[in-house]
Amino acid sequence: MRFSLWISPGHSWEEVHSLARHAESTGWDGVWFADHFMGPGRDASGSLLECWSVLAGLAATVPRIRLGPLVSGNTYRHPAVLANVAATVDRMSGGRLILGLGAGWQRNEHQKYGIEFSDIPGRLDRLEEACQVVRALTTEDRATFEGRYYRLDDAPMEPKPVQAPLPILVGGGGERRTLRIAATYADEWNTWGGPEVLAHKIEVLERHCAAIGRDPRSIGRSAQALVHLGDDPEWLAARRAEPAGMPTLVGAPGELVEVMAAYRAAGVDEFILPDWTLPAGGGTDMLDRFMAEVAGEFRS
Repeated sequence: MRFSLWISPGHSWEEVHSLARHAESTGWDGVWFADHFMGPGRDASGSLLECWSVLAGLAATVPRIRLGPLVSGNTYRHPAVLANVAATVDRMSGGRLILGLGAGWQRNEHQKYGIEFSDIPGRLDRLEEACQVVRALTTEDRATFEGRYYRLDDAPMEPKPVQAPLPILVGGGGERRTLRIAATYADEWNTWGGPEVLAHKIEVLERHCAAIGRDPRSIGRSAQALVHLGDDPEWLAARRAEPAGMPTLVGAPGELVEVMAAYRAAGVDEFILPDWTLPAGGGTDMLDRFMAEVAGEFRS
């Protein structure tokens, strides 16, 4: 299994860079970054760094590890523009980028910036076309595409990314459309959830692959959940009693080893740890302990 760190866009650039460098130097496999311009709350407060600018900075200054957006909202950029940006970042990194793509879900960003926010089928239709646009531009000398929402007319894109093809990750757990899009176009797929959720979703993904004659193992699978790691029974009980609002893992190292084993048995290739539960000030002790006492059990 691979283990990667998801760094919050609410950090300063200095904090982001320090965490990424720390992850690289302590054996983590990748760093992911969210693509948002404001928080999801009604007041849209908070200070967030722009995703692709950060990825470019990390590509140039942090070696070895994989880098990517988790995920880039398709509605925020025309996919031809995104393909050009991604190809450049892939070159800056020496071929370490994963282009994470999602349909876009955060309504307030669209409302505040005047970006069209269609219904779910409309956003998924656009995502499916975007996957085709990106693939065409990154693999063909000249790309022509005629979709309902996007079109290319003998379009060039040079330089191409280092990786051929540039890996596309499709994010989301919708079983009827999103997983079908992933089965058709993705090199990797990602969703939130614990091992039982991932086992079920991967079964659905594999059914979509069977329907189109694709080997399901040609698609990498990743998952994330919030992590609370500790030893004190009272502290762990308090964390378990907190209303999580999203998938959360709580336990001592031995307990989390069992959870990671369940992810692996479900077919997950990569676990992504969001840094949102780290102590204020960016302490890395928990990351180091997770790598040594949990992830270390799964390293070859």
